[in-house]
Amino acid sequence: MSTRDPSFAAFTQLVEQDPYLRPYIPNIMNRLAAITRRECKLLALGQSLVDFASAHEYFGLHKKKDGWVLREWAPHASGISLIGDFSSWREEPRLALRRITNEGVWELSLPHEALQHEQHYKLMMHWWEGDFENKGERLPAYVRRVTQDPTTKIFSAQVWDPPQAYQWKHPQYRVPSHKAPRIYEAHVGMAQEEGRVGTYEEFTNKVLPRIAEAGYNTIQLMAIQEHPYYGSFGYQVSNFFAPSSRCGTPEDLCELIDTAHGLGIAVVMDIVHSHAVKNEVEGLSRFDGSYDLYFHAGPRGEHSAWQTRCFHYGKTEVLHFLLSNCRYWLDAFHFDGYRFDGVTSMLYADHGLGCAFDNYGKYFDGNVDLDALVYLALAAKLVHALRPDALVIAEDMSGMPGLASTREFGGLGFDYRLAMGIPDFWIKTLKHAKDEDWNVSQMWHELTNRRADEQTISYAESHDQALVGDKTVIFWLADKEMYENMALSKPSLLIDRALALHKMIRLITYATCGRGYLNFIGNEFGHPEWIDFPREGNNWSYHYARRQWSLRDNKLLRYAGLAEFDRAMMRLGEESNFVESGFPEKVYDHVANQILVFKRAEILFAFNFNPTTSFPEINVEAAPGRYRIVLDSDAKEYLGHGRVEDAREYQTVKGKGGSNILALYLPTRSALVLQRVGDLPKS
Repeated sequence: MSTRDPSFAAFTQLVEQDPYLRPYIPNIMNRLAAITRRECKLLALGQSLVDFASAHEYFGLHKKKDGWVLREWAPHASGISLIGDFSSWREEPRLALRRITNEGVWELSLPHEALQHEQHYKLMMHWWEGDFENKGERLPAYVRRVTQDPTTKIFSAQVWDPPQAYQWKHPQYRVPSHKAPRIYEAHVGMAQEEGRVGTYEEFTNKVLPRIAEAGYNTIQLMAIQEHPYYGSFGYQVSNFFAPSSRCGTPEDLCELIDTAHGLGIAVVMDIVHSHAVKNEVEGLSRFDGSYDLYFHAGPRGEHSAWQTRCFHYGKTEVLHFLLSNCRYWLDAFHFDGYRFDGVTSMLYADHGLGCAFDNYGKYFDGNVDLDALVYLALAAKLVHALRPDALVIAEDMSGMPGLASTREFGGLGFDYRLAMGIPDFWIKTLKHAKDEDWNVSQMWHELTNRRADEQTISYAESHDQALVGDKTVIFWLADKEMYENMALSKPSLLIDRALALHKMIRLITYATCGRGYLNFIGNEFGHPEWIDFPREGNNWSYHYARRQWSLRDNKLLRYAGLAEFDRAMMRLGEESNFVESGFPEKVYDHVANQILVFKRAEILFAFNFNPTTSFPEINVEAAPGRYRIVLDSDAKEYLGHGRVEDAREYQTVKGKGGSNILALYLPTRSALVLQRVGDLPKS
């Protein structure tokens, strides 16, 4: 790379922002050059990246003007036949695909009357193993509709040709660039209260109104790509282009997203390109009889911790498949971006397992999978080429420098990274620290420790903290007393503590966030217990794979108060735009007293984590003027004790050295949010 290369100027910006990267200048230059080389190679014929990401328009089953056409890439196959209920699941000469290229593309053309809407089909794949020909049923790699027989539990592809395509009501919706995302992470199947799988339609009619009323402006939908095992939470994908049929039809999913857009809510998909399910009949593994078609050969193609297959990102055909998948969901379903799952696993040959990432050298040693890094950069560029407003979020726990920096800045181009250290900090604090030992200085460091060149999304807990084997924040705080003492009529000191800290933890996480905030469905109102999908170990029960909205709606229980506080938090963010107003700035802290005060724009946040002591007068510096309380975690409407007169107006006074001082009363285990409302009255 020469100094005249645009990438050189970009990389110098990244290093200037973070001098600790200086020893790794050659590594950074090589990465930027690798991205450029790979993109140039893919687009050698002068096409754009958007044009390249169109494999789904060629491969798979498509209805054309003159009939049906089915194409698949299977270079190791010796023969392929289409089978289905239209052929009594037998191979017929008329349904045999023919090989049309040396690279292994197979094709079959059929008249319109040969296939009907909702018929089921598969591929019968033939291949040679030594001197013997083998065969096996497969689902097409680019299949767009897969269903499971309720009796046999067998998955098959389904012809999907409804009489009328979905008619979009809000086709021009775009994500507002000036608004920080307030993300509501949700799983459609577990979003209803009954012990079963919920539907897209139920989510649209029953859950979307709740999300809108709660004040969230973005939804992150999990488990959309088809997966054979429901208990995998959607993270063991078999069919990358097929929306999960457990929850309804593709049109039902379109209606969900369209309705959200009508409410002004963006919908981001939790996309899984970090690995794939091992299943051979349903998935891509050994698709054409070979083990390394889409995946690495040998041990590198197996994820030892997840028991799944690992993509070979260095193959052009794999990039063709995955980049096309990125385009498909934006085009066909109008998703507004992606949260890329398992980015750490992709970036490192050992998947980052057991690595502390405690020095910069670990980001630049031979353990980094350069092909995966290049793919992620191309995926981010593609998404933004298709939709400049789209959100691209990385789930990376390693802290790879530049991941969420722009390409112009020398990064990979993601918009955000999840601040995964924050929920870990809260859980460790709740598990191991006594209340009187909570250190507000350490808390401030953990909540604000992020790269200056990146935007992050903060959260106190996501689905990870709610799964069996861990506990939600509210369950760590209240434990078994949640079963007996959540009624308003039952006094409980332990529940009082749990509710107070639950509100404070979420408020300070939101108030310090690095441009975005995330909440998992139901956690805003302190949903009890954990998440456990039906499996053999729990007798296939749905009891813990649902959301008990009736608890939140019951005015005799305390859950409603937590929900109202969370709604007030979201409303504060919407009305004041404090998240969009720069980095939080510490104003005052006192470790021994457990007091922390910081500001963001003209909003002042004051926290007293002390479990026993209230402070009648904490003097903090503030811009001169009049202030009023806009949120009080101790207000009675939010299950507090109402110890502060919320209607009171505060005024700054002159302190020593000419500073302007605001005197605050901070009750134990409470937080106050004050907003400057005007100048001091003229004397």
